[in-house]
Amino acid sequence: MTNLPTFILFTDGACLGNPGPGGWAYILRNDAGEIVGSGGDPDTTNQRMEVTAVLRALESLKEPSVIEIHADSQYVTKGLTQWMDGWIAKGWKNAQKKPVANQDIWKPLSELREKHQITTIWVKGHSGHPENERCDTIASAEAERFSQ
Repeated sequence: MTNLPTFILFTDGACLGNPGPGGWAYILRNDAGEIVGSGGDPDTTNQRMEVTAVLRALESLKEPSVIEIHADSQYVTKGLTQWMDGWIAKGWKNAQKKPVANQDIWKPLSELREKHQITTIWVKGHSGHPENERCDTIASAEAERFSQ
């Protein structure tokens, strides 16, 4: 049993074109309530937005916490739980011995992963999962906002 604060994190990213204007969103929830965060970029990719949503949510936590991340991106879920340790061991190279994409997001996320106790759950996108749909709506609105 842990005395650390516990959160459930829902995230999503969206992109109009790939690359193109994109948005990200998260819902960070615990017994005290929820925090919603969002943002975007005028020229990005869907994968960058997916990972950015997780990064921004974890950055918002001031103390070590237990976090269950729900994401519809296997790039996020597998990146955090299956690939990251290998990337680090190989000097941030992937299985093809090429530099890992989006290191500017993954590296700070790796530091936050050490601070927090993280588990991930993959959810099927656009399948009626309420929080995933809500994050998708917010992220899509951010992408639209950054397209103007």
